[in-house]
This record gives sequence, C-alpha cells and structure tokens, in this order.
Amino acid sequence: MNFSDTAWKVFNQSVEDYHVLDNIETLINNPFPEGSLERILYAKNWIDTVQWHLEDIIRDENINPVEALQLKRMIDASNQKRTDLVEFIDGWFLDHYKNVNPKKDAKINTETPAWAVDRLSILSLKVFHMALEANRETASEEHRIKCQEKLDVLLSQKEDLSVSIDQLLKDIENGDVKMKVYKQMKMYNDESLNPILYQKEQK
Repeated sequence: MNFSDTAWKVFNQSVEDYHVLDNIETLINNPFPEGSLERILYAKNWIDTVQWHLEDIIRDENINPVEALQLKRMIDASNQKRTDLVEFIDGWFLDHYKNVNPKKDAKINTETPAWAVDRLSILSLKVFHMALEANRETASEEHRIKCQEKLDVLLSQKEDLSVSIDQLLKDIENGDVKMKVYKQMKMYNDESLNPILYQKEQK
C-alpha cells in the first residue's frame, strides 16, 4: 500500500470516529500503536476535524461575543498544535530518510512531505462534508447536484495530490529531491514576537 493510501485510510477513520458523537469536546481515542506513523496521522487529522467544527461554530451570526472570543482562542491554540504536529511529521520523514545521500543535482521541493500530508488531511474533511451535502435529503435537488459536482472535483484533487505525495517520497528516497525543513516561525502566539502581547507586558 502506498503511503498516501495509508494516510487517506487513517484520516477517514479519524473523521468517522469523530462524527460518532460530533462534539468538539470529545476526547481523542487513538486506536493505533504508540510510536507508529498511523498514530501520528490519526492525531493530526483529529486536530483538523475538531478545528473544522470550531470554524463552523464561530461563524454563527448570533453567537455570543464572549463565546466567540473563547472559540477564537481555541482556534489559535489548535492552529499551533496543527503546525507543531506537521513539523513533527516532517521530523519523522527526516529521520526515515537520514541515510539517503541526495544527488548533486537534487532539487528542493516547494513544500515538505508533511505540509503536503496536511493538505491531504484537510481534503479528507472536505470530501466527507461535501458528500453529506450531496446526499442531504432536506436540501434541494439543485443543491445536491452542485455539491456532487464539487465532490467529483475534490475526489479528482485527492487522486492528484496522492500521486504527488507518493512521487515526492520516492524522489527523496532516490536522492532526486533534497528534503529540507524550515520551522514555520509562528509569531502571533509568541509573547516575545507579537507586538500586541509584548507591549502589554511593558506597560
């Protein structure tokens, strides 16, 4: 099984497990063994799935402002966890390919394997929810047809992205692509880098 097939299967299991209760407060119950890549991928998608629903909730026009602020803080924290876990996955790939010597003419890809995997994880959520809309009995036929068209595009995108990820990993393994990782340097949560936060500390 290709890596992308494994990742897609894990992501879909995470999405389905979350929707058993469909509650942002549901605690993760990761079914995969400690130290396995599948366990990491499941945790990654679980973060994405919870955040997906936080983003839905905060868009309620009648939401209480205090609740909205609390949700914004939760989304910020979730974004940080997401970034940290993506970088952790890239660390896993770096270690996995540590004995590969890149060729002299090895290229550098525009994104790392883990950030491509991040897009695949989000795509699994788009496919899941668009499929719900394409089959929602309370929606109009026109709505369902439009959503099915969008779902077809998403599934095509999934195929293309999966091929691209597997090809990237193969190129890294063969030394045709040099894997280079940069930290995201998120500044908004850092009290020493966000001027709103450090100016407040100086007052």
